[in-house]
Amino acid sequence: MQNQNTFKIEFVALMASLMSIVALSIDAVLPGLPAIGNDLGVTNSNDNQWLITMIFLGIGVGQLIFGPLSDSFGRKPVVYVGFVVFVIASYICLSTKSFEMMIFGRVLQGIGLSAQRTLSLAIIRDSYSGDYMAKIMSIVVMVFILVPVIAPAMGQLILNYSTWHTIFYVNLIYGLLVIIWFWKRQPETLAEEHRIKFTSSIFIDGTKEFFKYKDAVAYTIASGFITGSFMVYLSTSQQIFEQQYNLADLFPYIFASLAISIGLATYLNSVWVVKFGMWKIAYISTIAYAAISLLYVVLFWSGINPSIEVLIGFFVAQFFSVGFLFGNLRALAMQPLGHIAGIGAAINGFISTVMAVPIANYIGSHVETSVLPLFIGFSLFGVLTLFTFLYLKKTNKTVTNSAL
Repeated sequence: MQNQNTFKIEFVALMASLMSIVALSIDAVLPGLPAIGNDLGVTNSNDNQWLITMIFLGIGVGQLIFGPLSDSFGRKPVVYVGFVVFVIASYICLSTKSFEMMIFGRVLQGIGLSAQRTLSLAIIRDSYSGDYMAKIMSIVVMVFILVPVIAPAMGQLILNYSTWHTIFYVNLIYGLLVIIWFWKRQPETLAEEHRIKFTSSIFIDGTKEFFKYKDAVAYTIASGFITGSFMVYLSTSQQIFEQQYNLADLFPYIFASLAISIGLATYLNSVWVVKFGMWKIAYISTIAYAAISLLYVVLFWSGINPSIEVLIGFFVAQFFSVGFLFGNLRALAMQPLGHIAGIGAAINGFISTVMAVPIANYIGSHVETSVLPLFIGFSLFGVLTLFTFLYLKKTNKTVTNSAL
């Protein structure tokens, strides 16, 4: 483990770049969803949401494979295997003429990308712990957020001069460059003596160990609530701004501005987390997340959309809260799992993603003519997350220093 006071810019940038392969594969495609649907014979525009949510399903499933393998064979080899799977899946997406096969390709892309997503967290956990780990994760997420800022605009720019296929090619080239950087510059963080012997029961044993830690389980469930409600926005944002508000040309810029609000929050979190503690910041942010969404539901219960300025104002406030939650909830869940960081990150990601996908698909199916269902989802899962914090606060006899 690195010295807790050691901060390496290249390490943070590399971990953020690994995770950003995932973000680019999701967000750059958003402007191209109608074109992909048209080419593949999709008649219901709501079905295009599956191209976003299904990649998350693949990420959730893939983590269960790559996380345990990394605890036995090291982080770096498993990252390479995941990228090879991503390349194969991208070929399927590029060559298919079937919407169903495209969905399969997106699931397989997610499985491959899960290695980068999961193992970047495991590598951070190998290297840091406590509130400083939360600080590093916040900075990584902040840099990672830069991708959603530019990805839709990049995707739209590509569509102006080429087809949606080019977006997939650009993702592949970017991913290859990051993997080469990772190969050249990132040392293996899991020492031989800390590896778990690979057996057929490694996943079962790791799962049993994970569920021994009540806090890890509870914060993982909370991550699922927040991820699920936020995933609804990701999968419906193109519909909301292009169809409900007729702002197709401005969509990439609106999407970018909202991503910036998350990025600002993650930056502030990286500054404040060591001083105030990840628990307190996450708890206050959960209250804000629930309160903002409930206020929208009360004000616009009729289902009539507000002006675009009001909607963006609510989104900015909502996602500012999210920026404090993503990194801290993961860090809180990972804190007791240092001895099984690989499978711990895998189970954390799997549970939160498997929870998130049906949440996103169900709520997203109701976001047709109004944004209200989206904020109802925010409200419901914000309140459930708050209840999770209150439950842990009540049942824990003492609060650790990181919670004060």
